[in-house]
Amino acid sequence: MNEKRSEILVGAAVLAVAVGFLIFLLQSTSVGGGDRYALTASFRSAEGVTVGTDVRLAGVKIGSVASISLDPQTYRAKTEMSINSDIQVPDDSAIIVASEGLLGGSYIEIQPGGSPFYVEQGGEIEDTQSAVSLVSLLLKFVTGGE
Repeated sequence: MNEKRSEILVGAAVLAVAVGFLIFLLQSTSVGGGDRYALTASFRSAEGVTVGTDVRLAGVKIGSVASISLDPQTYRAKTEMSINSDIQVPDDSAIIVASEGLLGGSYIEIQPGGSPFYVEQGGEIEDTQSAVSLVSLLLKFVTGGE
């Protein structure tokens, strides 16, 4: 009888942990709801950015990267982002591929402009800055900036 009770308690604990992971997954990927709208941006290099990469404004996550593709006409990385609908991005904003540190991952940072007009659903942010390659910076430092 005592053995059955411990098996039931362990099973309940495993089930509670599984439900906790499911709730965390739904909240972190925003599958569980919440209205979003799409923004696009075209980068010379989207190095380090993948589907699911955070999109941040003032250091706060406001969305994520939904897709990345190569534009065959311009040879630029066309990035589509999914942004929380309660955040409106001014149409003169800049968008940058930033790094969390020397060994950290990349994320997309939106620097808001001062325009009273906002980017519409599916609109494009024109002012972009690509990722800075750490290897090329070190190479310039070692070779004296050539």
